[in-house]
Amino acid sequence: MEHQHNGAMPLQSLIDKALSNTPSNQPVWIALSGGLDSCLLLTLAARAAHRFPRPVYALHINHGLQSAATDFERHCCALCARLGVPLFVEQVQIETKGKGVEAAAREARYGAFARRVRASEALWLAQHADDQAETLLLAALRGSGVRGLAGMPARREWQGKTVRRPLLDYPRSVLEEWAQALGVEWVEDPTNADIAFERNYLRRQIMPALTSRWPEASRQLSQSARLSGEADSLLDELAALDLHAVGGTPHCLQIEPIRVLSEPRQRLLIRHACQRLGLPTPPLARLQTLLIQLNARQDARVKVEWPGVEARCWRGKLFLQTPMAELPPMDWQCEWDGRAGLMTPVGRVEQTLTPTLGRSMAC
Repeated sequence: MEHQHNGAMPLQSLIDKALSNTPSNQPVWIALSGGLDSCLLLTLAARAAHRFPRPVYALHINHGLQSAATDFERHCCALCARLGVPLFVEQVQIETKGKGVEAAAREARYGAFARRVRASEALWLAQHADDQAETLLLAALRGSGVRGLAGMPARREWQGKTVRRPLLDYPRSVLEEWAQALGVEWVEDPTNADIAFERNYLRRQIMPALTSRWPEASRQLSQSARLSGEADSLLDELAALDLHAVGGTPHCLQIEPIRVLSEPRQRLLIRHACQRLGLPTPPLARLQTLLIQLNARQDARVKVEWPGVEARCWRGKLFLQTPMAELPPMDWQCEWDGRAGLMTPVGRVEQTLTPTLGRSMAC
């Protein structure tokens, strides 16, 4: 079966090419849920491995959220046995405190990916064009910027691993045709019918209405996400240039050259610096407050905070950092014998005082 979709490469040829471009000694892990998309991706990868020998492994995450979880795992075991692909199963615990079930499950899933897939190895995920369209719509409804509207990247580096989504340009209807032609069996997740979940609501209620009016809605929305991804990459390059112009170190930015930038570039630069530092980016209201404070006097003690971060302006520089510990009371004191290892309320002192000729003591 080698028919194409809108000029795209036939699926088997696409997977063959992706696998052949993988280093011969690099294992490829397929995230296998038991649904249509991942079962088809694993089948195509196993077929490709006969022509381009590479280690191909399947990884199933058992979330334990429903009684059908055992059926999913059993189906994955049977499919892998039929294909001759080693299967690894990760049992995870879902912590929903402070977050929804979908977000908590995703967090647990990626935690399992991080534990099982080693650095320099590849992880393939089976999201398709319909998933991408839903991701873009959800981001737009949450008021996301370009980065959110870019949706899921087809390829990215994550914790030293290469994450790829080879099926991202293909709608589910094409995947289903291929699965049926190849005799691939899959299981349907009963929770997919629950429209209380945002993504399911889009999938069941909104996307059919859009597609009935605009048949190519899924493909066009997916294309918009791809173009947004390109725009986000260009903005990242611009932010890197601006970071170099204000000192080059993301934790300590020179304020004066920031001031000459337009407001959108100022916001972009500060978000970029936070991302480089691995810090949470500021909410828009906090970011606007910080930009206003950049015009404060040099001797003013400016501090703007958001969860996990504090920004301080002092003597012409903007410092981005994790929150500092509260200083001890001003009357704190203790005796010190000059040797390293003194514990203070703000940390351990490792300096040592040693006697030198002609002076009593020196650092």
